[in-house]
Amino acid sequence: MWKKFFVLFLVIALGVSLIGCANEISDTAEETAEATEEVIESEVSESEESEPYLVFTDSNGKEIVFDEAPERIISTAPNVTESMFALEAEDKLVGRTDYCNYPEEASAIDSIGSLTEVNIEKITELEPDVVIAASFFDEENIKKLEELGIKVAVVISQENFEGAYENIRNIALLANKEEKAEEIIKDMQDKVSFVKSSVESVEPKSVYYVIGHGEYGDYTATGDTFIGKMLEIAGGENVAKDATGWKFSLEKLIEANPDVVIAESDPSTMQGLEEANGYKDLTAIKNGNLYGVDKDMVSRMGPRLADGLLQIAKAINPEVFEE
Repeated sequence: MWKKFFVLFLVIALGVSLIGCANEISDTAEETAEATEEVIESEVSESEESEPYLVFTDSNGKEIVFDEAPERIISTAPNVTESMFALEAEDKLVGRTDYCNYPEEASAIDSIGSLTEVNIEKITELEPDVVIAASFFDEENIKKLEELGIKVAVVISQENFEGAYENIRNIALLANKEEKAEEIIKDMQDKVSFVKSSVESVEPKSVYYVIGHGEYGDYTATGDTFIGKMLEIAGGENVAKDATGWKFSLEKLIEANPDVVIAESDPSTMQGLEEANGYKDLTAIKNGNLYGVDKDMVSRMGPRLADGLLQIAKAINPEVFEE
């Protein structure tokens, strides 16, 4: 009889032992799973935290890392300021240059100085997330700002419409306005296409674009300049297309005697040309074919460049663009 009880006791004891082991294994497995899950979550969290908001490659090929979207931006050139406003990102613009005169609202923004002489202390005081530097911004200034821990993104391009589009896209990337940039570029492309299609069947008129004149010499949009190319896109034949470096001679201008003369749309400039020796005798000026355009529109690689082209086209062939 006692043997039966002993066997029964062994069975019960073994069962309790097995159950205990099973519970221990289960608890260990649970703890291991929880620990593994915590490690995975931690790794994912660390991965998300280390992922930068933007790695921006500027025009010099320099990579600039932004952990967050820039909210305080300084412009060092008029075309950058114009682009910021066109992109509807002016609320992020905390600094601009003395030459940033468009739109009018830009004058309310703190100035950091001129195109070439900037106030480093003022820039530092404004605490920018990034300074957008253009072609006139000195390398020495870039170095000084970077030594102070301020990010500087150089945004320049070739002087053509594709270059202007590239500038706008790069500025939009820093301002987090990529979608708006494409709207602006599409509008510019449509205007360029409109000008081209409007003048494609028109006989080109000879044209001269006045940059400067008088005792210091005569300057124009020569064939190696973008404005010179714009004259041709707009349906003109640039009389200075074979010249380079913006320089031209009054003798050559008188000899070419262009159909149209275009200059800055400033009353004093226009009157000066009408009275200047050599110019006042040109057939174009005698016949009233002296036209003014907004020089900022045709020289700044920004959103108004296509409007500048349209102004030039209307000056060369006003009859084609009569409403």
